[in-house]
Amino acid sequence: MHPASRFWLFLSLTAICSSANAAVSPQALTKLGPSLRGFLDDPTAQVPILVLMQQRADLAGADSLTTKEAKGRFVYDALRQTASRSQASLLDFLAKRQVPARSLFIINAVVIPQASPQLIDDIARRPDIGKIIRNPSLKLQMPEFGILTRPETGTEKPEGPNVVSIGADRVWNELKFRGEGIVVAGQDTGIEWQHPALKSHYRGWNGTEANHDYNWHDAVHAPAPGQPAGTNPCGYDTAAPCDDDKHGTHTMGTMVGSEGSTNRIGVAPGAQWMGCRNMDRGAGTPASYLECFQFFLAPFAHGADPFQDGDPSRAPHIINNSWGCPASEGCEGSEMIPALAALKSAGILVVASAGNDGPGCSTIQAQPAQVTDLTLSVGAHDHRTGTIASFSSRGPSKLDGGIGPDVTAPGVSVRSSVPGGKYESIFWSGTSMAGPHVVGQAALIWSAQPKLIGKIAETTELIRRTASAKTAPSETCGGVAGTAIPNNTYGYGAVDAYKSVQEALKY
Repeated sequence: MHPASRFWLFLSLTAICSSANAAVSPQALTKLGPSLRGFLDDPTAQVPILVLMQQRADLAGADSLTTKEAKGRFVYDALRQTASRSQASLLDFLAKRQVPARSLFIINAVVIPQASPQLIDDIARRPDIGKIIRNPSLKLQMPEFGILTRPETGTEKPEGPNVVSIGADRVWNELKFRGEGIVVAGQDTGIEWQHPALKSHYRGWNGTEANHDYNWHDAVHAPAPGQPAGTNPCGYDTAAPCDDDKHGTHTMGTMVGSEGSTNRIGVAPGAQWMGCRNMDRGAGTPASYLECFQFFLAPFAHGADPFQDGDPSRAPHIINNSWGCPASEGCEGSEMIPALAALKSAGILVVASAGNDGPGCSTIQAQPAQVTDLTLSVGAHDHRTGTIASFSSRGPSKLDGGIGPDVTAPGVSVRSSVPGGKYESIFWSGTSMAGPHVVGQAALIWSAQPKLIGKIAETTELIRRTASAKTAPSETCGGVAGTAIPNNTYGYGAVDAYKSVQEALKY
């Protein structure tokens, strides 16, 4: 079995059940996430936790600002000032008890690597605390087989058939836009930045030398529980991009990858990329996902203080998230909403893979995709047949009941870059593969029409409106007929990059 995380390459879900406990006071229990409670029966237990503060920053002022840069600066300042002020007492409390902790301003939270039931009880009794959730690191198992895969033929066309199927090649050749001026970001298992399809597109490479500051962050600071120290091929807190699993290199290739006249695997080969590692060989945590969102809001140099040294002017335009954080990982509902709302207020588009728990209804069940108002969620179809992939998660969202996914994109046997300077399509099926297509599409739109940069609602509506409508007559989910547009199988339909850019030019 090949180990992998809860990223959205096709995999199966292992449920983790929790039970009530009596080790923590009834008063404190009201602030504990349900899955945390079952780990506190043993008073000697040590549990990694994420403490969410009660106070939230007021970001409404960003709405009146006219540029993405101004919005980003406003949001960054509001978040870090609120976090610094509201966390001070808790951090002092922890310091006096010599409890290691790390602050996050993106959702105003404190990460505690190891906490006893007594410490959790003491923290939960504080009036400044909103909620405490587990921050586990879980690694699920990958099947050893592919889904509807086809072998490499050695006769691939210069551009991939998946790219052609959404009309990206027509945008390049007829409309003359390739994503220039746009920066996309990927938080994933890392990225092999020197891959021939990616190196020239990396924002940290000027053609002569590399500068990874502000372009790369590693949110994996130590081995995941159960992982022996020294076994990760990348190490930890890396100063340069590295991929310890393949997944991140593959997804980035679909966004921007190209070797010029050959291996044009990316939808927006004129765009630049930056990255963040959020998983240790596929094992992620709520804190590592959120830390990457924080870095993208206001990038900083390696080893710098994100509270003081972030630069929102270097933030990406669009973020790809080919992963999901389910309840079993500690994300039990709405924990990521403050971070997603902050990114939207800053004019950054968040694209999220819908998940691979289909074909049942209400299987969009992990953050960030299940937060329908703050993400552009993407399901997977087979570009060879145009039909939905059986594994693609269906709506409505299990969190808020919203229709999902928004759209679908190619996600079956997608050829893209993998570490070692290679390319693969076998085994690469999942909504993980679909989401990056839409990131590339958005980059083409914003490159062609700068008036839309930072306008999340308008861009989302454009991508939905120009999609090729598709129905699933036999699939009625959440009371929405599969013949309706949108529906909970295809959303508004299969993305059409060419049509969306044509429409964007009319603005």
